[in-house]
Amino acid sequence: MAVNIRGQQEQASKTTVPPYDPSCYLCPGNKRAQGDGNPSYESTFAFVNDYSAVNEQQDEYTPEGLDGSPSSILLRAEPVIGKCFVVTFSPSHNLTLADMKASEILPVIHTWTHLYIAHVSSNSPLAKVASSITLPPKSHEMTKLTKPNAQYRYMQIFENKGSAMGCSNPHPHGQVWTVTGLPEEPALELDQLKKYRREQGGLNLLEDYAKLEVEKEERIVFCNRSFLAVCPWWATWPFEVMVIARKHKRALVDLDEEERKELAECLAEVTRRYDNLFKTQFPYSMGIHQAPLEGTDDEIDSSHFHIHFYPPLLRSATVRKFLVGYEMLAEPQRDITPEQAAARLRDCGGELYRVRLE
Repeated sequence: MAVNIRGQQEQASKTTVPPYDPSCYLCPGNKRAQGDGNPSYESTFAFVNDYSAVNEQQDEYTPEGLDGSPSSILLRAEPVIGKCFVVTFSPSHNLTLADMKASEILPVIHTWTHLYIAHVSSNSPLAKVASSITLPPKSHEMTKLTKPNAQYRYMQIFENKGSAMGCSNPHPHGQVWTVTGLPEEPALELDQLKKYRREQGGLNLLEDYAKLEVEKEERIVFCNRSFLAVCPWWATWPFEVMVIARKHKRALVDLDEEERKELAECLAEVTRRYDNLFKTQFPYSMGIHQAPLEGTDDEIDSSHFHIHFYPPLLRSATVRKFLVGYEMLAEPQRDITPEQAAARLRDCGGELYRVRLE
């Protein structure tokens, strides 16, 4: 097995972040970049990104005609419109998911669910499920949602934590992008989920995989009644984690309130263990993959709710893994096995290390 002998040496952050920053555009009561004022929210807050990567109103793009020319064959592009949201996880500027209790993460899940409900297609098999959901009152605040100009195809919910992952603002927050196309990574996953369901008589790939991991008990980081957190068999990053619904759940709207609570517990456990591992604010990119907002019955029913955590750290708070050379040009190499990574993360449970330093 290849071993990364040397990694980048970076100074671990020792900055003490205040609970409120008057210059932060995400803190309650502050003005954002475009001049809009944030409400004095007490839980989570969702609003349209002031600098959205995709917009509902964009210059029209007309692809070149498919005339068989090299240009029409090799240089193909499709227009995409959409809307991007920011979701703050807490009014406190100095908290992360690792600092928050499961009960404090639950409103974040409620907010994600509310956004999914607001954008799911009325033609989707999930629309009827979504219409019957009642979320707790005042679990989140949100700017008024206007009717989309088009039916969006997919919703990508994600969080980039830490400057190592390009996050410039320490206030705990994530993003939600809704787009008219189906992005490449979810599309590739969905192809395999559909193939497995077709070839295995209607069985679900990730539900079967979760059962297998529970039976083997080799790569489990944390497990409760509804969700399983594992370092997956195929992991690329040293401490990569995948959170999988143990039963077939297509999207957030398939979860009942008890399952949402157990998802919150699982997120708290994973992120706290990350921080405890190297006693640092552990950076990662995290994202939810679930059923498209609009799709065929086969696409919707083949989908399985899961969350990816992709963290870059390798051996310490200052040594990270790089995908370069052979790993970039041929295939990724494991620096440690997923079994070793899971064992180390299992041993990092319990109280968050920062609490003992206060």
